[in-house]
Amino acid sequence: MSSQNPPLTCEQVKNILKYLGFSLFSQNGTSHEKWRKEGHLGYVTVDCPKQPFSHDLVRYMAIQAGTNADSTPQRR
Repeated sequence: MSSQNPPLTCEQVKNILKYLGFSLFSQNGTSHEKWRKEGHLGYVTVDCPKQPFSHDLVRYMAIQAGTNADSTPQRR
């Protein structure tokens, strides 16, 4: 990881998903949260105990969201 692009926290990932139009769909007694978007097939799985999220994990979540990590809003 570089200091220019540090790993993302769970809060940052959730904020990005909200920005993209996703909302929390379910969390059935596990740490895995499923986020869905109206009109989007499938869902994005977020497992907060695994934070901070590596670049590879963020890339996989971006694929689940139907986008790529480069098109997400700037991290603050």
